[in-house]
Amino acid sequence: MIRDNLSRRAWAVWRRNLDVFLKTWRVNLLTPAFEPVLYLLALGFGVGSYIAEIDGVPYVRFIAPALVAISVMNASFFECTYGSYVRMYYQKTFDAIVATPVSIEEVIAGEILWGATRSLISASLMLPVLVLFGVVALPSSLFLIPFAFAAGLLFASIAMCFTSIIPNIESINYPAFLFITPMFLFSGTFFPLDLLPAPLQALALAALPLAHVVNVCRALTLMAGWELLALGLAWIAVVTPPLFLLALRLMRRRLVV
Repeated sequence: MIRDNLSRRAWAVWRRNLDVFLKTWRVNLLTPAFEPVLYLLALGFGVGSYIAEIDGVPYVRFIAPALVAISVMNASFFECTYGSYVRMYYQKTFDAIVATPVSIEEVIAGEILWGATRSLISASLMLPVLVLFGVVALPSSLFLIPFAFAAGLLFASIAMCFTSIIPNIESINYPAFLFITPMFLFSGTFFPLDLLPAPLQALALAALPLAHVVNVCRALTLMAGWELLALGLAWIAVVTPPLFLLALRLMRRRLVV
């Protein structure tokens, strides 16, 4: 049934969100453009000056791909939680769209596609900054841009699942604190995963999507860790489709009364 209710009209929902984004692009582009500079200066060149190389890699180059992964996660997750909830509940945008031939599933699919696009935009803005600082390798790092869209689909689908069950907008703080914050800290972002106890390493690779996104970003920017690259791509490819379908099903259950 879900498959029957999906068509290219989902891209019309995506286009609607893009048009709104372009009207306020100056505000929307400010954070992803300057955030990596602050992290690189504070952690990479500041704290990093006290840290020895990690696996032969300067600390600033070690965290640079993790910053891209974090930006990809935040852009899509918060777009499809706070952003989608506002459009759904306060602006009544979903109600207006489904009054047209667009189905509920197409609205949600368009929202998820837009969340993935926000991840792509963030990665595209960050990459020139990282290149300017000389902390990523070219041309392999260019693959971060299409990968950001794929990773964004994953996080946007997860976010939409949370949006389907939260009772109010304040409750988004729970997944942000209980899910996003642990991933931010324990996904190999600021220190290698192999420093954690073996059970926590296994848990991170099994249940924390950001761990795989970081591994893929790190492999592409450092030209190393190809086995983790393969594992990360496979994990994302396997997990994303069922989460996408689950998000459509849960949102339909919430919106159809």
